[in-house]
Amino acid sequence: MAISPEPAPIDKNKQAVALTYDQSNDQAPRVSAKGKGYIAEQIIEMAKKHGIEIRRDEDLVQLLSKIELGTPIPVEAYAAVAEMLAYIYKANRAAGKKS
Repeated sequence: MAISPEPAPIDKNKQAVALTYDQSNDQAPRVSAKGKGYIAEQIIEMAKKHGIEIRRDEDLVQLLSKIELGTPIPVEAYAAVAEMLAYIYKANRAAGKKS
């Protein structure tokens, strides 16, 4: 018989937003997933599972969570998202991954 620990409680206030960006087709990154609580945890878990870099920025997630799925990010978010993408591209290059 196996005994597993109690599952960690879900933080119902946790939020996550995932972005996709295809330089050849998109003018700006798009919101590809978003959610709170359990959904946010699933987004984060999927990102970890696929080796996708995760950045924490509560202000940015608040702004991006208001965007409809599939919609490009607003101009107000360009600077913050560009900084995040630059960090991720640099980290991926250092790790030998394709961005």
